[in-house]
Order: sequence, then C-alpha cells, then structure tokens
Amino acid sequence: MFETILAGGINFDFGTLLNQLDQMGFFRYVLPFLLVFALVYSISTKIEIFKGNRGAAILISAAIGLLVLQLNYVPEFFQNVFPKFGIGLSILLIAMILAGAFVPDEAGKKTVFGWIFFTIGAIIFIIVTILSFADWNYGNSWWDQYGAMVIVALIIITAMVLVMVLSKKD
Repeated sequence: MFETILAGGINFDFGTLLNQLDQMGFFRYVLPFLLVFALVYSISTKIEIFKGNRGAAILISAAIGLLVLQLNYVPEFFQNVFPKFGIGLSILLIAMILAGAFVPDEAGKKTVFGWIFFTIGAIIFIIVTILSFADWNYGNSWWDQYGAMVIVALIIITAMVLVMVLSKKD
C-alpha cells in the first residue's frame, strides 16, 4: 500500500483517498460531467454560431453535461469502456515498444509498420467497443447472434485493406 507520512506525523494513504473520492461520486459523476462538458464546449466554440459568444457555449455545455448524468447511462458506459480502453492502449504501447526495438527507422516515411499499428489500433478499438456494449447489457443478444460473423467480416476487410496497401501500384 502506498503510504506517506506528511509533516506533523499524519499518515496519508493514496488508495484511501481514491476510495473516498469514489464514495463521494467523483468518478461516477464529476469526471463524466467534465469530459462531456469539455467535449461539447470544444465543439461548440468551433461552430460558427457560438464563435463570438463563449457564455452561451458554456451554458449549453454545462446543461448537456448535467443532462447526460440524469439517467446513469453515460456513467455506467464510461465505467465499462475506459478500463478496457486502458488495456487496449497498453497492448498498443507494448507493440510499439517492441517494434521500436526491432524495426529500423525509415526517416519520416510511412512504413508498413505504421499501417500495422493502425490496424492493431482499429482492432483494439472494435474489441473494446463490442466488449463494453456487451458488459453494459446493450446489444448482448445481438452479439451472441452475429458476433462470429462480425469477427469474420472484420478479418476479411482487414486482409483486403492490407493487400491493397501492401500491393505495389502498376
């Protein structure tokens, strides 16, 4: 356990702090609100209608951020998707580290390995999305019925894209 003794002899346990934040709803409500608020605000400031009116963009972003939390769909989805997203990023990071160790660098040129990492990232994205929806009990029966066909179709599409990318132009 990560424990630090602060000035004055007070014990501080980081795990306890995270558990207290979780009990207060920080991870379930505050972080999803901030994420939705930031996304809506950044998009709305780029829209021509709100370019000169930051106050309206803030008000609309806050309203949408609060409305998203109303029925707990978004917090539950975020609780399912982001841990899997972290695992997917870890897998991609490991693949990039291994390729960096064994693949020679071609000074700024797009290599086959760039496409391979794009494909790995796309596959991880699809798997994370499907597993998150399955854990969220949204479309679970759909996946049971069509999951194998989706996987086969994705493999075929990936193979076709790789053949097109890797084949030399005439």
